[in-house]
Amino acid sequence: MAIIITDADVRRLLSYDECIDAMRVAFKDFAEGIAVNRPRVRYTCRHSDPDRRYFANVHVGAVPSAGVACVRAGSQILVPASASNDRRLYDSPTAFNWGVVILYSTETAEPLAFLHEFELSGMRVGATSALGIDVMARPDASRLALFGTGKQARSGLEAALRVRPFREILVYSPTAEHLSGFVKDAARQGVSVRAAKHPREAIEGADVVLCCTSSMKPVVLGDWLEDGQMVITIANSDVTNTRSEVDRRVFERSSMVIVNDWESVVENDQTELLEPIEAGVLSRDRVHTIGDLVAGKATVRQPPRGQGGGIVYYKNNSGLAIQFAAPGALLHRKLKAEGTAREIPSEWLGTDLSALYAAGYRPSP
Repeated sequence: MAIIITDADVRRLLSYDECIDAMRVAFKDFAEGIAVNRPRVRYTCRHSDPDRRYFANVHVGAVPSAGVACVRAGSQILVPASASNDRRLYDSPTAFNWGVVILYSTETAEPLAFLHEFELSGMRVGATSALGIDVMARPDASRLALFGTGKQARSGLEAALRVRPFREILVYSPTAEHLSGFVKDAARQGVSVRAAKHPREAIEGADVVLCCTSSMKPVVLGDWLEDGQMVITIANSDVTNTRSEVDRRVFERSSMVIVNDWESVVENDQTELLEPIEAGVLSRDRVHTIGDLVAGKATVRQPPRGQGGGIVYYKNNSGLAIQFAAPGALLHRKLKAEGTAREIPSEWLGTDLSALYAAGYRPSP
């Protein structure tokens, strides 16, 4: 029988170390042609409120080495970007997240679990950024500049600390209240974080610059950066909007750009990367995937400081279904072993074809 995996189960059963390891498996398998992933599908449509849009976000893929395929279906109401709104702002009428991840067995095709997406969604983004730091950043990287103070920033910081012992962390947000609250929350968790008064203050001397914002426009400018820095962003354009956390100058200064999936860059119309390539600002052969780095098919290392090597830019460019499938399989095993999961009767989730099978038929869905 399929089970329900809640956000509380994710918090209780999945560590960041485990989530980072799951991303390592997923992206290595993807690079080696074992895992399968299709570019995400997003769309908006009319809402009864002219200032709102219905928004759907769908991912599909499989990690057969984990025995799991998945469909992630997100459903939201959003406030489109405008002159008065420069953020990707979700504003559903009920204070609820309705996204769900369905896990399927790649051996039997039956549904294994219905997984709440909210908690894992933040964790897998942070874990993927941390994977990038782990395979590219200098071993002695000790200073982190963090942009953002929301869910993604908290996940990004917690994951980053699993792969490098950052001793100095500066965080910037244009919202003073959010910035103060983030610093206090971090202190309660034993993490020393300082608030930066200006974005350039956070960037100055940083080894890694990690952007985890909801901004629709650049928060980091290429002219602010120093040779030898590593930059990571999580925002990107798609068919519903144009969006980037960095400006064109960052692409110009990048010795290498790393993405999660090149097919997603093209299919999702990530113009912030495609346009610099088309304009000759960045050559396509300087773009690699994180999977190729994990699988050893390519090597990218953060350049030394002060030697004119430019910067390394990890454009954690789009969500992939494999990022849910790999940790989802681990969560399913753990919860089943506990014997505490809420189960859904199999007959509720499919159509009984036993009579047709007995008669020799194998009808299509």
